[in-house]
Amino acid sequence: MFHHQVDTSVIDDASTPWVPFSPYSNDVLIKYFKADPVRGETITLLKAPAGAQMPKHHHSGTVIVYTIKGSWKYIEHDWVAGPGSIVFETAGSAHTPTFVGDSDEVITLNVVVGDLLYMDDNDNVLAIENWKTAVQRYEAFCQANDIAPRDITAFN
Repeated sequence: MFHHQVDTSVIDDASTPWVPFSPYSNDVLIKYFKADPVRGETITLLKAPAGAQMPKHHHSGTVIVYTIKGSWKYIEHDWVAGPGSIVFETAGSAHTPTFVGDSDEVITLNVVVGDLLYMDDNDNVLAIENWKTAVQRYEAFCQANDIAPRDITAFN
């Protein structure tokens, strides 16, 4: 059976670079652990300075966000997610993330399924982010910074 060939593995945080989330922000950084072309899923850490805001985006799939450090919210909601909280976002929802609170930075663990459609104030799609754009951004960053990339489409 093929599933017996899949081994348990670990990815060391220190072995994965922080990549600027350009063109949306050079201050918001992403650490790519996995970009799954089969399920259309990405597993990342996001690091943003307090006070930063990202563009509004629409989810084609579900998103799970676990807050490690700092606080953040969507301007469309009253709640604030702080350390230890988990947010579940349904497919088809749209939000504008902003990073708030007293901490100097916010760090979240994100499991994103499907596409993120970044929109302008009139809900026109400006860009689409997914597993494929994640791989392209990661590989371009590694090449520009003389870093040997690992295969982020494989979990090892």
